[in-house]
Amino acid sequence: MTIEQIAIRLADYCRKEQFTQALEALYADNAVSIEPFEFPGFEKETKGLNAMLEKDKKFSALVESRHGTTVSEPLIAGNSFCFVLMMDMKMKGRNREKLTELCVYTVANEKIVSEQFFM
Repeated sequence: MTIEQIAIRLADYCRKEQFTQALEALYADNAVSIEPFEFPGFEKETKGLNAMLEKDKKFSALVESRHGTTVSEPLIAGNSFCFVLMMDMKMKGRNREKLTELCVYTVANEKIVSEQFFM
């Protein structure tokens, strides 16, 4: 798969809120995820696909309701791509909010090896 194909597939998974499926289909076993900051119950950096799947499960358990996700068209440069992701959601114990982040990915050997989020 080319980087363009990976970027398009990931954006499509995200638009459908199929985050677990995206991890399983597109990420390398040794992938790394870097958050903009550390928050309670979550590390700033998560290493390895299994740990990332666990983080996804923990995050999903905190979501009370989802009201839509939008994703910009991916921008590609070399072995990296990015897009803007906006999630309209209500987290347990919080008001409904729209979270917007820039998501940056690096690809090697036809798999995503790193993701980093900026808010």
